[in-house]
Amino acid sequence: MSSGTRQGRAQAVAPWPQLPEAARQVLLEVLVHGPISRAEIAARLQVSRPTLSRITRQLFDDGLLAEGGTQLRSTTGRPSELLHVNGAARHFFGVKLTGDHLYAVVTDLNAEVVASINTPLRSADVTEVVGQIAEVASALRTTFPDLTAAGVTLAGTVRAGSVHGSAYLHWSGVPLADLVAEATGLPTAVDNDVQALTAAEHWFGAGAGLRSLVLVTIGVGIGCGLVLNGELVEGAHGTAGRAAHLVVDQSGPVCDLGHRGCAASYLLNESIVRALGAADYADAVARARAGEPAARRVFGDAGFALGIIIGTVANLVDPQKVVLTGDGLPLYEVAADRVREGIGKSYEPDPAQLDLDVQAFDFGEWARSGAALAIRAALTGRTVSVG
Repeated sequence: MSSGTRQGRAQAVAPWPQLPEAARQVLLEVLVHGPISRAEIAARLQVSRPTLSRITRQLFDDGLLAEGGTQLRSTTGRPSELLHVNGAARHFFGVKLTGDHLYAVVTDLNAEVVASINTPLRSADVTEVVGQIAEVASALRTTFPDLTAAGVTLAGTVRAGSVHGSAYLHWSGVPLADLVAEATGLPTAVDNDVQALTAAEHWFGAGAGLRSLVLVTIGVGIGCGLVLNGELVEGAHGTAGRAAHLVVDQSGPVCDLGHRGCAASYLLNESIVRALGAADYADAVARARAGEPAARRVFGDAGFALGIIIGTVANLVDPQKVVLTGDGLPLYEVAADRVREGIGKSYEPDPAQLDLDVQAFDFGEWARSGAALAIRAALTGRTVSVG
């Protein structure tokens, strides 16, 4: 391992307290729903006020909850004292790996980003990547020595902390959680990037507190994450939510897998670039924004395909909200009308009742979802590898 790995390993780890299930549930209520009164928590969790007082006392002692401010929370009675998460009490390390880049952040317990580092990967070799993650963690620890846990996300199939397939890094059978935990000394969780982003939106973003949610990402790939009955859908084989190869037009173009007329053949950034003979995706977008007829047609077809995906998945799930994001988001800007047309052609209920929330994209958000993954792993008590 590199010197950065040894440096990361030498740092002390701030252990997460052993919380009983009741304490986890109380902390989760405040984490997801924001400042809230004791009466509201007691009603939501159906616990008595004395029991709640005992639980919150432990969370105060651990520094995870704090009191602050009062607010009138009903039409009758006096203002209630509010409980809120003490975000600064803990910090978490999040990483997003692409085929050639490492995006890293530190967040507080509320998943608010407080520091970031972005750097090209020196190599796709597993040992080199893990060493580089450890170097970045060590650099960030100079400011945040209390890092509690790490979360790493990447495109690919991930099960139980191991990468079973990654097209961009060309990895298979890599026990990444164990390797990063050993290199950094941090308890580590690893997951598919879309799954992690969906979970982050469900707890800390546009879907906070919702019982059902669909996340669709567009760009280099097409991702689809699902939340049903308040739980992230994980899938039996780590591949939940694949929608790239839904057929849009059986007479359409052929994708790289040989499927004719699937969404990927229209919607991927590279599909758009190839259809236009553009230099890259930025060039294709510029031509569409300039009103070039061929570009408007290609982006229009891609927008219609996106609408078909959104409408079809919404039919199956009936979500409270569909969140749309990704590095291909300029597509929506130039073809929103065709997206709505695709939704209208595929979504059976009234399209007006579908809540589509378009979220601005930043690669740092992927890294933030890695930190959110670490927070979820710590809070839910799920096993993460420990170096």
